[in-house]
Amino acid sequence: MITNSSAARRARLAGMTASAAAMVVLVSACGGTGGGSTASPKNFSYLSVTENTTVKTALTTLSKGACRTANEDLPLKVETVPQSGLDQKLQLLAGQNALPVQFAAGNAPALTQQLARSGHVADLEKELKKLGVYDQLQPAAVSTIKALYGGKVEVLPYEYNIEGIFYNKRIFTDNDLDVPGTWAELVAASAKLEGKGIQPFSASGQQGWPLTRLISGYLYRSLGPDALQDVADGKAKLTDPQYVKAAQEIADLGRKGYFGKGVGSIDYDTAMNQFLTGKAAMFYMGSWALANIADEKQNTLGADNVGFMPFPAVAGGKGAVDQYPSNVGLGITLGAKSFDSRTGDWVSCITKNYGATALKDQGVISGFKVNGEVKDATAVTGQVRETISSSKQNVLWFEALFSTKATTVSQTNAAGLVNGSLSPQKFMQTVQDALSAK
Repeated sequence: MITNSSAARRARLAGMTASAAAMVVLVSACGGTGGGSTASPKNFSYLSVTENTTVKTALTTLSKGACRTANEDLPLKVETVPQSGLDQKLQLLAGQNALPVQFAAGNAPALTQQLARSGHVADLEKELKKLGVYDQLQPAAVSTIKALYGGKVEVLPYEYNIEGIFYNKRIFTDNDLDVPGTWAELVAASAKLEGKGIQPFSASGQQGWPLTRLISGYLYRSLGPDALQDVADGKAKLTDPQYVKAAQEIADLGRKGYFGKGVGSIDYDTAMNQFLTGKAAMFYMGSWALANIADEKQNTLGADNVGFMPFPAVAGGKGAVDQYPSNVGLGITLGAKSFDSRTGDWVSCITKNYGATALKDQGVISGFKVNGEVKDATAVTGQVRETISSSKQNVLWFEALFSTKATTVSQTNAAGLVNGSLSPQKFMQTVQDALSAK
């Protein structure tokens, strides 16, 4: 079972910016020779981060079971480094033409794209199609990967998260509330709950991103799926009236007390606990929270009392409620020059079996299809899986296309937006200034 603290780490990984400029430059030794050693690999070497044990555990299970034959030909070898040292490690190995067969793709897609341009990263769409297993990727996961990696499939979706609003079914039923379909209905439901002394939302102002996710949710529903891409492309600014409007709507939730008291000092684990112990009716979060929901020690509500709904529609908006914010966690990619037939055997086996293995053993939803009969840990897990399977277009999160500086500015000022110390105009101006900074 995934612990509360490990879920928080996964959430923090998911909240990292998706297009931060690579902060380091590949050493000149990597130029022109292509990715990894040209020699046939001696093992199925895998490099990831110490903080993420999910993939390592699942691959180890596969090496002893469904992928035993592939493992006998090319034995699995796992190495981990701390998250903070991953980018530097990848650079060093790339400069030495010594990247492993499979490796965590860096803290931002920008670094992976740089490695790809230097010939170090396999074209996974091409390789998976040659192997006849490209259809084992969920279409929604492919959409998300391409949005993050410049239209290319440069990582495998060992983890796949969508975001939405988890809600307390018992509170909704006891207060005669239907699941809100529109933003106006959500605000009205929140007012009704607040009037009865029930905190509508739990959120972490200390982390900031659980609040800014609400801003992007409103933007995508009101302006459509290209809302933040337009900002990244210079076609729009966060200070434009329709963008400030989104910040205003979230600020109004805070002004009315719908996040409870002291939201700025609430950390991720505390916000999770508030929801799972019935102290708040709703909780905007990613599907990585399903592990917490399934944990009977954490979830005193009982998993059957938790539902999941999309961010609601905005009247007259250009977005659709089936466009879910999504991410693939810390992407995992493969070296270009070490991708031989034995690597292909491993990859084929992974794409066919990883989805079921991770779901069955760890309750983790991946971007691979789940083959065979696997019982969902909870009804809400099944609901989220069905949502992922039926979703054809996905969007990113508020800071996904921001620079590192703008991401930090956004998340550290989010609490000020909802506690009233920073106006919506000032918040968006501050973030836009960070985006515009050279």
